[in-house]
Amino acid sequence: MKSIKDMSIGELAAFIDGHLRRNGIDVVLSGGSCVSIYTGNKYTSLDLDFVEFGSVSRRKLKKVLQEIGFHEKNRYFISSETDIFLEFPSGPPSVGQEPIKEVLVLNFSTGALRIISPTDCVKDRLAAYYHWGDRQSLEQAVSVAQDNKIDLDEIERWSQVEGKLGEFHQIKQRFEDH
Repeated sequence: MKSIKDMSIGELAAFIDGHLRRNGIDVVLSGGSCVSIYTGNKYTSLDLDFVEFGSVSRRKLKKVLQEIGFHEKNRYFISSETDIFLEFPSGPPSVGQEPIKEVLVLNFSTGALRIISPTDCVKDRLAAYYHWGDRQSLEQAVSVAQDNKIDLDEIERWSQVEGKLGEFHQIKQRFEDH
């Protein structure tokens, strides 16, 4: 097995996901690290956002992560072997007002990784664009769409639920061009 310092972000995420799962902690990867994985690292993320499906005590999470060299600092978990830190946003996994639609499993040399789908990843990035005007998140959404099959009709439907259909129509062409 590779050392943590030699793992790619996907390998590290799969390693951590497997360790958590073996200890009864059910999570899915979300956030910017999904963009990194889906775009072949065109965008670099230094954090792994694991969203819990159930509720787990912080005490148990700390104990399980210490077993693989991560310790809590403020609200994050860090390791001396990597600059990548772990975050555990509260669940259940959702994008805007709705639960995520699909969890995929990607296989790495370090194990299987449960990750939100490219379509949900685009919605996740668009949520930051829609609600906070984060243009970098819009560019990340477009980049994920360029490199992956996405369901544009689903994104349009979701945008309407979020009250952002007008904003979606302004940027829709950027997704259709690819």
